[in-house]
Amino acid sequence: MANIHSQKKRIERALRERDENRRYTSRIRTYFRRLEAAVAAGDETAAESEHRTLVQTIDKAVKRGALHRNNGARKKSRAARVRRSGAAS
Repeated sequence: MANIHSQKKRIERALRERDENRRYTSRIRTYFRRLEAAVAAGDETAAESEHRTLVQTIDKAVKRGALHRNNGARKKSRAARVRRSGAAS
């Protein structure tokens, strides 16, 4: 454990920021699973809604710094591919 006051504060801040980042990444995984489930069920309106929510969440995570922008772009591309695969079938 740190002895320096500013380092103790920095450790606490790092934990808070880590929790915030984990909330974003966890939410993204949840929305991705929901999107896949909606596509598998053939529910086009639910898939559209889940896709929109997923893309918005990814954009917010990238803006905040929870995700790298290339990682966000890759996730959005993957989500679009999943959504299109459902439209084709």
